Amino acid sequence: MLARDLAEPFPTVNLDSDALDAATTLAENRLPGLIVLDDDGLPYTVLPGTQVLRFLVPAYVQDDPALARAYDEKAADALCSKLASRPVRDVLPKRKDMLDLPVVAGDDTAIEVAAIMARMHSPIVAVVDGKTLLGAIRLTVLLAHLLENRPTS
Repeated sequence: MLARDLAEPFPTVNLDSDALDAATTLAENRLPGLIVLDDDGLPYTVLPGTQVLRFLVPAYVQDDPALARAYDEKAADALCSKLASRPVRDVLPKRKDMLDLPVVAGDDTAIEVAAIMARMHSPIVAVVDGKTLLGAIRLTVLLAHLLENRPTS
């Protein structure tokens, strides 16, 4: 099956979108991430929900999770205030290689999509046809397709 056949409509944000709105979209739709578009409307990267958490949780707590016990519920709830009035670009990790994107062409095969997801550690890949975003493929959709065609034992 080709990527265009597996692609589904998917929420997008741009680099200047409100980060709190992006996090809300992730949570309300139970998505593993969002596609971030550049100024030309083309996929720039994928913002995984885990990256939003990395932005919210202080580095010293990430380094020593036992310190998380020092946070009461009120303080934990206040973590999301860090997203208020911040653009999505502030939440993204620094790009090491501008050419290394979780994007596939519409005519790529399922195994090509799987290879990109695995290499990029991305739960979503954007599917494009030239300069047109066709949608996205979620990891769960790809796995369901691959498992559907497994040999029976």
